[in-house]
Amino acid sequence: MDYTTQMDAARKEIITKEMEIVAVKENMDVNKLRILIAEGKAIIPANKNHVNLDPEGIGEGMRTKINVNLGISKDCCNIDLEMEKVEHALALKAEAIMDLSCYGKTSEFRKRLIELSPAMIGTVPIYDAVGFYEKNLNEITVDEFFEVVEKHAADGVDFATIHAGLNIATAEKIDKNERLMSIVSRGGSLLYSWMKLNNCENPFYEHYDRLLDICVKYDMALSLGDSCRPGSIHDSTDSCQIEELIVLGELTKTAWERNVQVMIEGPGHMTLNEIAGNMMLEKKLCHGAPFYVLGPLVTDVAPGYDHITSAIGGAIAAANGADFLCYVTPAEHLRLPNLEDMKEGIIASRIAAHAADLANGLPGARKWDDDMSRARADLNWEKMFELSIDPEKARKYRMESVPEHEDSCSMCGKMCAVRNMKRVREGKDIQLNT
Repeated sequence: MDYTTQMDAARKEIITKEMEIVAVKENMDVNKLRILIAEGKAIIPANKNHVNLDPEGIGEGMRTKINVNLGISKDCCNIDLEMEKVEHALALKAEAIMDLSCYGKTSEFRKRLIELSPAMIGTVPIYDAVGFYEKNLNEITVDEFFEVVEKHAADGVDFATIHAGLNIATAEKIDKNERLMSIVSRGGSLLYSWMKLNNCENPFYEHYDRLLDICVKYDMALSLGDSCRPGSIHDSTDSCQIEELIVLGELTKTAWERNVQVMIEGPGHMTLNEIAGNMMLEKKLCHGAPFYVLGPLVTDVAPGYDHITSAIGGAIAAANGADFLCYVTPAEHLRLPNLEDMKEGIIASRIAAHAADLANGLPGARKWDDDMSRARADLNWEKMFELSIDPEKARKYRMESVPEHEDSCSMCGKMCAVRNMKRVREGKDIQLNT
């Protein structure tokens, strides 16, 4: 192999097999894709040890991708149940799965996940550190943090969320600027606590080159985490969030010097009118690197429905530059999601992603909608089910209320506009009263 990472290959004008696969999926010229990767505007997370990966691209000019969060916790540590969720997530066409396991046999679940999944896999290694070493947080050493990161990379993780932008200066901003929700990032809160308890700089910021060494060795992409993402609309776009974003932009350039692929994680909670501006800020301050957003959730008052608040924000975010949506389920803020929650979250995120692709004029995006419209015009129910983003639900709804006439539905019956226009144009009588 004459290159170390996908970015290294792109800069050496080498077309990798991963680039070829992604270019076909995206209807994109492979040389255009290579240039985007060389510039850092697109990435292909593809760890050298993830042998059955079906690669995907994230970034400029490509379909909006979605990520599904899974993993075991102390309260819900059934590995077999989480693996069942993995299988369902893959069937529902999620492009990425993040293992957020934070308790028990995390290594066992992670290895089974990577062996099974053709989708790209992400993790947050700091979640694993406390359970892996069975130590109090303040007792974990710098070396031990990096050992966990390398373990994840060696296992085949394609991208790792690392909260390297939370340095001492950013932490001081948090201390001086009152927030309603303070730090809501789990990884960010752990690092903030470690820094305070040990009176030390963030090890991933201070020893960033060591982190990049690991990324180069395995071609693991960096997902630079947003410790200061707003956890309420009150806290959005404040000095803490922007301070960290500036640092993430600096870290992005340093990573690119080592040919490490980078994406930036973003907010969070914010109102509709702030989303476009936040997307512009990230692209500007982080030099066009792909943007990975959680939501954004556009209101704080809908527990049980946050897959909807997230999908609204996600569609607007992706239409204004976000490249990758982290799904949110109806269980967000309440509990670990079950299978049905996961499905609802995936479908909501896929709708948001596709809506943004339509708005962005992505090649091929509109054909799916046009094909559905043709099937509706023809009253071709089987074709409609086939084209549905959730065929199972569409078919179930149709079967739950079967109409008297096949060429209508139980809502309009013989008054169906599509049915009557079709019949009139075919020279047939409408006969509404018989």
